[in-house]
Amino acid sequence: MKLVILFGDAAVGKMTVGQELMKITDLRLFHNHMTIEPILEIFGYFNGSAVRKFREIIFEEFAKSNSYGIIFTCMWALDMQSDWDYIEHIKNIFKGADIYYAELYAPQEIRLKRNKTENRLNNKPSKRNIKFSEEILIKDDKEHRFVSYDGEIPFENYIKIDNSNLSPNETAKIIKEKFNL
Repeated sequence: MKLVILFGDAAVGKMTVGQELMKITDLRLFHNHMTIEPILEIFGYFNGSAVRKFREIIFEEFAKSNSYGIIFTCMWALDMQSDWDYIEHIKNIFKGADIYYAELYAPQEIRLKRNKTENRLNNKPSKRNIKFSEEILIKDDKEHRFVSYDGEIPFENYIKIDNSNLSPNETAKIIKEKFNL
């Protein structure tokens, strides 16, 4: 079993790169909005507890399966111990799996443009209010750090990619080759 944790800032391209990585490997994609969007639809607001429980079920059941592996996309606030703890929790669910960490980063100007792409808006209804989505992206950038410092991520199977000028397919190929997926 393989687990690829694909993380980075808002609108950096995690889901789109994950989609491309799924096409060129036997990995399945579990992007973070696959749990966020249904919870928003049901509750009418973001219920973090429900999102976490929903994800937990997916992780636990997938970890028990005979599948090749899964790509999980997330934002990881590197300045928050609780986010480090959550990553550790996910690792514990996938005990015995090969775990890989792929970090994507790009400047805010590029991410604001990507925030409006058709693929993003089709897969993430909560992002269709562009003005609100941009405000959240900018607010998150001010309040937390989603790009690692050099040497901060201590894991052996780790890559950091500036995907500012790379297509999602090019980025996915880099990840695939780096980890031999």
